[in-house]
This record gives sequence, structure tokens and C-alpha cells, in this order.
Amino acid sequence: MNHVVKKVHIKTFGCQMNVYDSDKMVALLQQTHAMEPTEDMTHADLIIFNTCSIREKAEEKFFSELGRAHELKEANPGLLIAVGGCVASQEGDALLARAPFVDMVFGPQTLHRLPQMMEERKRLGRHQIDVSFPEIEKFDALPAARVEGPTAFVSIMEGCSKYCSFCVVPYTRGEEFSRPAHAVLAEIAELTHRGIREVTLLGQNVNAYLQLEDSGEDVDFARLLEQVCALEGIERVRYTTSHPLEFTPALVAAHGALPKLAGQVHLPVQSGSDRILAAMKRGYTAADYRRIIDDLRQARPDISLTSDFIVGFPGETEDDFQDTLDLIEAVNFDGSFAFSYSPRPGTPAADLPDDVPEEIKRQRLQRLLALTDARAAQVSAAMVGTRQRILVDGHARRNQQELRGRTDNNRVVNFPGGERLIGHFVEVLITSTAHYTLRGELADVL
Repeated sequence: MNHVVKKVHIKTFGCQMNVYDSDKMVALLQQTHAMEPTEDMTHADLIIFNTCSIREKAEEKFFSELGRAHELKEANPGLLIAVGGCVASQEGDALLARAPFVDMVFGPQTLHRLPQMMEERKRLGRHQIDVSFPEIEKFDALPAARVEGPTAFVSIMEGCSKYCSFCVVPYTRGEEFSRPAHAVLAEIAELTHRGIREVTLLGQNVNAYLQLEDSGEDVDFARLLEQVCALEGIERVRYTTSHPLEFTPALVAAHGALPKLAGQVHLPVQSGSDRILAAMKRGYTAADYRRIIDDLRQARPDISLTSDFIVGFPGETEDDFQDTLDLIEAVNFDGSFAFSYSPRPGTPAADLPDDVPEEIKRQRLQRLLALTDARAAQVSAAMVGTRQRILVDGHARRNQQELRGRTDNNRVVNFPGGERLIGHFVEVLITSTAHYTLRGELADVL
């Protein structure tokens, strides 16, 4: 008699931390229940929604997808539905009241308890909910995720203690806590044995990392970067997302001193108006932010900078918005992620009147993106004719006969080449630029 393999479908919303968590869930369920992932929700025995509550649209999309899963469950009552991530953490019991067909609800720090919750659901016939914050237990309990290609993400810390007035993360992921440095280094060393050549270190405020080791040494983020860069087999290191308050002189110096550290920094500023930054409780001024950028460019003149912006925050005037545009002009960002403000329940800003009309928000967003997109296009155009060292991570998305990889400043390059190059660093001559990608031809293998 053939054993039927059970299948899990995970729908991931939101940040790279959620993508990392979803990969870990697949590895965990393979280990405990021999489940295999499926892209097709209709084939699944377990559907997991790994949710995001940072922006309203992601939350709306989740509830729409949840309705589709409900229809599948009505046709197949044995189907299990689980909701994890930040919406689960924020809503808790209220989510079960709204969607009683959901079997399990768990937070970002309790995803490792999912197999146990599945067994309890079957044994007791009751909904299972666990949105507690057990901190480091999650990392100790999770198996290594599957490795596909030569790049990997490694979570080094979680949570946030900044309490920006617009953000739900401290309430959904808890306070900042850092993994022991030796555990991070051991995970990355293991990844190098599996062919990983580039790692991206992850955290809600990744540069808030601070861990007291058994040796008595304080390991801050700059020191951890040194240790990761010293690992044999790792040839490039990235990180996301950083916060200006913890962008220390030691971290700035690391960008000048560590050749393996990628020459690209994503440093969210959110606004160029000091009045709005204060209302957002960001803890710095536009001048403070510019000083960090000046120091970074002194340490590494070719550094590429990207940022996050929120337009239409409560009380934002045209003058405030112009301050943001002025900051963009002054810093000369290489790209941006920009969003219209939407109030998130449970945050201090949700109590403020959402007084910027939607049409004004939309116009400001378009103006901001036009400015940053034009700068990004200039940077891409200036790369034509240069040789770039890229890590080949697979086939080009639109043409399986070609390869793709990323430059040091995080631009995607598509170029013709043989399969044997995947997983290796190569030098590519950039020949042309498209809207978001570059084209090139192989110069030589390093």
C-alpha cells in the first residue's frame, strides 16, 4: 500500500523575515510530519497564511485569500488551516471569532510549536492558539531550512524596541532580542558546506544586534559582521533592515574595512521633515540622518543607498513633503520603497486624524517615486560599460537559456552563460540597462 505524502501550502505576506520564517516552517513540517510543499492551495492538506500587518493592503489581501481557503475547507473538512505571523499575533482570539473555520493561530515567535499544535487540534478537536513571546526558544527549535542556490538569509535578531508611532512590529513580534553570536556563526558555517557563498543577515532592526557571549565579550553588530566576514566560504555579506539610531561609528567603519561587506545599505528614513519625524517618534532629525550618510560615503565612496518613505503621515503639509524631496535630492538615493500612510490599529498614530486626503497622498507618492526612479535609472546607465562582480544565483526569470545574478550594489544582471556557472562569482561586462535590470556578457570567471 502506497503511503500518501501530505502537502502543505504556505502563503507568505510582507517582509523578508516572514519569507525566512516560511522556509523554516517547511523544513520543520518535513522533519516532523514528512510533509512536502505545494504551490497549489487546492492540493494541500494544510494551508498556512504567514501574515503581515505593517500595511493595510497586505492585511486585506490575506483576508481575501482566507476566504478562498474557507471554500476549500467546506469541500474538504479534513483540511487544516493555520494563521501565523503579525496579523495572528495582533488579532489572537479575535481572528478565531472572525474566522471560526481556522484551526490554529500562532505568532512569529511560536511557529516552532506548529507540529505540536496540529497534534493537539486533532486530539482535542479544539482550536489551538499560541501568540506568546518565548524569544530565543524559536531559534533553538527550528531545523536548517532548505538551500536552493548560493545565497541564504539568516535571522540574527527579532523584535523591535523603538515604538515608532505608526508601526505595529513591537506589538506583534515583541521586544528586541538577539541570537547568540556563536549560534549565528555556526548556522552560516553550516550553510557554506551546503554551497552558500552570500548571506543576508536579517532583523527588524538588524543593527540593534547586541549579545553578551560566554567569553564575556560584548558582540555588537559591527563585531558580528567582522566575524561573519572572517568565515571561510562566505564571499559576500548583506544585511536588512537597519535603523539610523543604531548606525554606529563602528558600523560605518566596517563598510570601509570589510571587503566582503556589500557596498549597498538600506537605511529607512521615512520623512525628511523634522516635525513629522518627531511625530513618528523616529528619534533623529534629517540632519542626523545626513551625517550618517556623509560618514558612510567617506568610509566607502562608492556606497549605494536605498531607503523607505511614508507619505501622507497625519499632519504632513506640502512644506513637510518638500523637506522629504529636498532630503532625497541631497542624499541622492539609489532607490526607494515608498508607501502612502494607512493607520494601523493599536498604534499611537491610529489615534491621530488621518487628515491628508487620499488623492494628495497618491500625488505625493508619484512625485517621490518619479524622483527616486530617475536617480536609480542614472545609476544603472552609469554602470553600462563597467565590469561587475556578480554571484550567479540561477536562470534568468524570463529566459531560461540565460543566467542571472546580483551586483555588489544589488542590481540584477541577466546574461548568456552555461549552467556550470551557477553558484560561482563571475565578472560580467554591463552592455545595456532595462527598467529594473541590467544586461551583460561574461567577461571571465573569477
